[in-house]
Amino acid sequence: MTALVRVRDLSRTFDVSKPWLNRLLERLPKRLLTAVSDVSFDIEERSVYALVGESGSGKSTIGRMIVGLMTPSDGTVEIEGVDLMRETDTARLREVRSDIQMIFQDPYASLNPRWKVRDIIAEPVAAKGGATRGLAERLLEQVGLSAADADKFPHEFSGGQRQRICVARALASEPRLIVCDEPTSALDVSVQAQVLNLMSDLKDEFGLTYLFISHDLTVVQHMADTIGVLYLGRLVEEADPDTLFDTPRHPYTQMLLEAAPRMDGFGREVVPPQGEIPDPIDPPTGCAYHPRCPIAIRRCTEERPELRRIGAARVACHRAEESAR
Repeated sequence: MTALVRVRDLSRTFDVSKPWLNRLLERLPKRLLTAVSDVSFDIEERSVYALVGESGSGKSTIGRMIVGLMTPSDGTVEIEGVDLMRETDTARLREVRSDIQMIFQDPYASLNPRWKVRDIIAEPVAAKGGATRGLAERLLEQVGLSAADADKFPHEFSGGQRQRICVARALASEPRLIVCDEPTSALDVSVQAQVLNLMSDLKDEFGLTYLFISHDLTVVQHMADTIGVLYLGRLVEEADPDTLFDTPRHPYTQMLLEAAPRMDGFGREVVPPQGEIPDPIDPPTGCAYHPRCPIAIRRCTEERPELRRIGAARVACHRAEESAR
């Protein structure tokens, strides 16, 4: 399969300093927060690539840079072979951007409360001057709602139904890539399963490619083709779900899996995660995970590990060969 998305050495730094005058009077240096640091991965066409990690690991920042809502500080994002930051052909850039849509985390905040559902769904097509007659009704039925719902307002729906409307809106412009930023985290567990099954069915029906962002490994276990694990803005492990769940090699991935709820886990004793996530303004030297890692050695504190291939996975750990459980 060919890669639809190529991300190379992607980084994003935010200036969180006090205003210039305050820094001058208080003689304070600039404070820079590194949200994403040298992340590289490919997303194959018609596949699901999942990014997982704790809050603050940089997942949503990567998603926003891929869709163009945020500019990288360094690195490149290529979609359909077009570098979104350096492409000078405006027509080609507009064509590629029209192939990208995003589903946001909160279905309550991502729908205009003053618009009817028909106008919300048709907006991406109307903005390009396309035909919208009957479009909303057809898409609503495809996502499991009624065509009559097109005349309603967002407040008349439940959370799960609103997220289905968001999916319908994303499908309206017939995209090739949909970035899903924790699309089920605001929903009840039973509704989460319904939305995930819907998205999986639509992927097969329309030949879609997903970048699926989640904080929960178990949510993406049966949906993703490849899972990338982020820690403090760095990609620490990447593998297919079977490899990742059977033989996780990075200690952080192992910790996430141990902390995840399991159907057969009643009564089991789990060692709680040790330590706190370091300050991204002043990250640790070497491996960012070493202050919390149970197998860290001196080399981990001094040298940042490269993301290297070990078997079917890519792992950024100096002791990856000996740490597989």
